[in-house]
Amino acid sequence: MYDVLIQNVRIIDGTGAPWRLGDAGIRDGTICHVGSLRKANAREIVDGDGLYLAPGFIDIHTHSDVSLPSYPLSESRILQGITTEIGGNCGMSVAPVNRERLKLLSDYVGSLDYSWSTAGDYLRYLETLGTSTNFGLLAGHGTIRLAAMGFDDRKPTGAELAHMKSLLREALDDGVFGLSSGLIYPPGCYSGVDEMTELAKELKPYGAYYATHMRNEATKNVESLTEALSVCRNAGVPLQVSHHKVVRKSHWGIDCKKTVSMIEQARREGLDVTVDQYPYRASSTTLDSNVPQWTFEGGMEALLQRLQTTDIRERLKNESNASHEGRWGDICIAYVQSEKNRWTVGKSIEEIAAIRGVDPADACFDLIVEERGRVTEVNYGMCEEDIEYIMSQRFTMIGSDGEAASLDYPGQPHPRWFGTFPRVIAHYSRDRGLFPVETAVHKMTGLPAARLGLQDRGLIREGMKADLVLFDYDRIRDVPDYAGPKAACEGIHRVYVNGVLTALDGAHTGARTGSILRK
Repeated sequence: MYDVLIQNVRIIDGTGAPWRLGDAGIRDGTICHVGSLRKANAREIVDGDGLYLAPGFIDIHTHSDVSLPSYPLSESRILQGITTEIGGNCGMSVAPVNRERLKLLSDYVGSLDYSWSTAGDYLRYLETLGTSTNFGLLAGHGTIRLAAMGFDDRKPTGAELAHMKSLLREALDDGVFGLSSGLIYPPGCYSGVDEMTELAKELKPYGAYYATHMRNEATKNVESLTEALSVCRNAGVPLQVSHHKVVRKSHWGIDCKKTVSMIEQARREGLDVTVDQYPYRASSTTLDSNVPQWTFEGGMEALLQRLQTTDIRERLKNESNASHEGRWGDICIAYVQSEKNRWTVGKSIEEIAAIRGVDPADACFDLIVEERGRVTEVNYGMCEEDIEYIMSQRFTMIGSDGEAASLDYPGQPHPRWFGTFPRVIAHYSRDRGLFPVETAVHKMTGLPAARLGLQDRGLIREGMKADLVLFDYDRIRDVPDYAGPKAACEGIHRVYVNGVLTALDGAHTGARTGSILRK
């Protein structure tokens, strides 16, 4: 007697192998049998005639550690087939917490109650809360650096570096999967290759990996990847290049060919390098990323003060306009905290500047000041040719760079929050023919599971956890777009998390049976 029996489906097992016809029997949250189970009995029998059954999608790059306390049902994740996700990316994690620098952390990561101090505390908090997805965490370098030395633009002292190492080891002991960095963001941008190498060395005894939002994804992708490869080569640890892309038109079609070649060469030399990618032309981040990095020294309050100081602001305006020539029209507001500026959501900086009758840089700075940094953007900076070239590489897996959210989440987030994984299957596999559906699923399941070292998820095999997605390959579609990002995807019939039905035909069942994962 099974709890659930899914019959007559095309099973895509997550390895990249061709699909095969069969049945899957689930009992106590585990896949007990895969094969022909025509005469078996079950409390629930699902006829999957003409549908595909895949492992639950694993999102290796998210920021859901910030939003799960508010959105534990994770509709943005579950309704697109994501059953497992890893937060704490881009150097930003919700732990460790230094109480003396709590305001700096809140400004940097997000406004939470921070009732926890360590990664272990936070993971236990989520277990008490209950989540719909399985969830694991990375330790953010920016958060660790902030806890040890604030937003200082300098090298750490010996004592500060030792403290950072201690905080990282504590997080690793608590079960985080690795260390992430956001070298484009303060305070991570103030670090050097020596600091990152010394921290990465702490990962090796734990079999953990280093994930990096590289220092420059616009005009210095090659130099940034060279730095990342150097860190991992000298530390002897695996490298995960986060959301690999090229966001400057002058470097389209050039830099990604070079970086792919560099990664292939590094792998031939024995360095374990993989990348993740989201399948969209636009990126998304905080609006203050358009302000020169030196302005952030001392934290958000120091930044806001500088933006309101006449002579400093004039200097910043000149620097930002010079670096954004021809680009302000590509940057659109995705979220603001206040009601008074809600009208800016969906509009570009150029449009806002025209409405307000000000310079584009002033329009950008004014929003940052008025929202006290709580404003995000969508930036149209990539080209489809680069996206497809990177996605087609055998070492590329899929990561949304999104967050757990509800269908009524305020603001207008990037559609990657709700539609990343179906988009790869529908657009790039089926419509564009970039690779077979089995390859697409492997990039979402078996490949990230291997990077994370998960032994019981990512494949459809007997003994694996029953995280499953039942979908219609002909009808699957990423409904979320830039104009209407908060929507369920079409063609996903059922999503199971640890054997429990969590989504049915585009609606969340309310189940919270996700597990908190520790390495």
